[in-house]
Amino acid sequence: MDLENQKRVKEACEKHGAENLVVLLGASEAEAAGLAAETVTAGDPTFAGPLAGVELGLRVYHVVEEEMKAEFDDAVYDEQISMMEMVLEVDEIVEEMTSMRDQFCKFNA
Repeated sequence: MDLENQKRVKEACEKHGAENLVVLLGASEAEAAGLAAETVTAGDPTFAGPLAGVELGLRVYHVVEEEMKAEFDDAVYDEQISMMEMVLEVDEIVEEMTSMRDQFCKFNA
């Protein structure tokens, strides 16, 4: 997650409260999604950005997870995401996101 997005997430937490936020990711690889998820839950693992050492514990999901798919209008999901979903390693992404939430999320429902 780039430094500007880290700053935006941190500011949103300060303004709205971490318990009121959900981060939705769309990275095409499980490792990239996992790094972004770790950043908004446990803090920036590179210690380079505004979230270095900041454990926000945010709820974080990937757009291809069933919990999120259920939130979208089917036609919109089909038009915007379903083609990419066919080429992604969805099971790996879901496993990575679940692991990050289980380890670091402070607001699991």
